[in-house]
Amino acid sequence: MYSEWAKDEIHIDGLEVFAHHGVYPEETRDGQTFYVNGVLYLDIHGAGAADALENTVDYGEVCHFIDRWMRDNTCLLLEAVAEKLSKAILLKYRRISELDLEIVKPSAPIGLPFEAVSLKAHRGWHRVYLGMGSNMGDREKYLGDAVKALEAHSSIEVRRVSEYLVTRPYGGVEQEDFLNGAVEIETILNPEELLEALHGIEKAAGRERKVHWGPRTLDLDILFYDRLIYESDDLVIPHPDLQNREFVLKPLGSIAPYLRHPASGKMVSELLRELGRV
Repeated sequence: MYSEWAKDEIHIDGLEVFAHHGVYPEETRDGQTFYVNGVLYLDIHGAGAADALENTVDYGEVCHFIDRWMRDNTCLLLEAVAEKLSKAILLKYRRISELDLEIVKPSAPIGLPFEAVSLKAHRGWHRVYLGMGSNMGDREKYLGDAVKALEAHSSIEVRRVSEYLVTRPYGGVEQEDFLNGAVEIETILNPEELLEALHGIEKAAGRERKVHWGPRTLDLDILFYDRLIYESDDLVIPHPDLQNREFVLKPLGSIAPYLRHPASGKMVSELLRELGRV
């Protein structure tokens, strides 16, 4: 489960597994010994106070899960092993907020003296806030279906959904009023993966990107992703114009009024006040 402050650790060191991963046919055919090192980040306060296993993660069970996964799956690259196994652990054991996973391959086919080759990955759950909007057809159904699609995604968990708000169009294009909302989710997807997933949900709703700020069946925007400040050709986080958009801030403020903008440090409730809407 996502946590900004719980950084207690359970360490797994040198778990030996015989598995069939590798680029060469003989590696996937004959198999070899791997070692797995892991650090599981979670909040152990409840388990420590109650001395109760149900309040923590059973590290023995996690070790057996890693062993089964390594044996039951075959990957060409260590990168794929680390990526897929990390996500499988996070999805299976929701008390784990983050993990470090190292896959060690002592018999890598290098042809030179060496001790081992290893690859380490860090993965975890992220808290994300999304904006939703629709101004075509059955607007409420489009937003409701979008929430259902988010809930159905294997790497996303919906935490809170705002009430919907009727707003005037933004950007100067003549069109029907919008219905807007905000959603808090937790996800193991990175920002670009999440954007791709949102575009898939929009496409399933018949979204066509023809007119900038124009009418649309469904609009899904990443507003905040943890405290990340991020920019790529296709994505800017936090959303670059949210401080000027009442239709974004008002529903967001109803579920996360004290959420702070990572650049300005201002809370969502403060941004709303500055717009003169509170």
